[in-house]
Amino acid sequence: MQITAGMVKELRERTGAGMMDCKNALAEVDGNMEKAIETLREKGLAKAAKKAGRIASQGLVNVVFSEDGKRGAIIEVNSETDFVAKNEEFIGFVTKLAEIVLDSKAAEVQDLLKLDYAGEGTVESVLNNKIATIGENMSIRRFVKCEKPGTVNVGYVHGGGRIGVVVELETTATVNEVSVAGKDVAMQIASMNPRFIDESSVDPEYLESEKKILVQQALNEGKPAEIVEKMVVGRLKKELKETCLLEQKFVKDSEISVGQYIENAAKSIGKSIKIVGMVRYEVGEGIEKAEENFAEEVAKQMNS
Repeated sequence: MQITAGMVKELRERTGAGMMDCKNALAEVDGNMEKAIETLREKGLAKAAKKAGRIASQGLVNVVFSEDGKRGAIIEVNSETDFVAKNEEFIGFVTKLAEIVLDSKAAEVQDLLKLDYAGEGTVESVLNNKIATIGENMSIRRFVKCEKPGTVNVGYVHGGGRIGVVVELETTATVNEVSVAGKDVAMQIASMNPRFIDESSVDPEYLESEKKILVQQALNEGKPAEIVEKMVVGRLKKELKETCLLEQKFVKDSEISVGQYIENAAKSIGKSIKIVGMVRYEVGEGIEKAEENFAEEVAKQMNS
């Protein structure tokens, strides 16, 4: 497979490794981006592999909840430019869509598009009208409705809709009793982007993959094979403290972990609190936006 300059550029952005190292890694794995990242990590050349992928598109994330917090919904709607994402009409549209998700049984975007939008027609027809009125393409990318029995949902929106989080708390407490703790945890998730709630929820395939990478790193460092296993266990434990929410240092008080913070919050209200779910959306994560030369783009518009 031909290794393009664009592929090398993306790998450099995602790992911080040198240009030739990126090119060689891609050639070694026949252009597979994720395998190239693993190769660079194994060789100790990747400074920080960004697992979320490149953030390139614009739009908004919003969260809404029922009054009692028993139901919550989060949605991402994309636009072409940040200018449109700040448009009051677009903001109102995204908020209304989140409310429709909250009060419906829609599970997929196609289901949502068929639903009624405040008596103005289907969501799909209103979306098409917005595109025509605003003059820019828009799309409903994804959404989730959270309503596990016995849970209270709390959330947080950061950066004017760049990041949204919903936290599912298993508790007998009311939403008012856990709102502060829930929002603090949601802010933690927005900031630190944990992959798992705790070690028990870690994907076994992820563990095996990370262990393989750490073993190769240690061997490449020239460590004796007989002590590599013990080293890897220690390194893996350290990594899990960074990727598991309850193990992370609490951003508001680095002297305690998030797990300890939740324990303290539960004691203060006299009711148990357990984090059983989390959803974090960041606008455009994993979507690549085609890059165009600005001068060429202007020329195209002038000639059209």
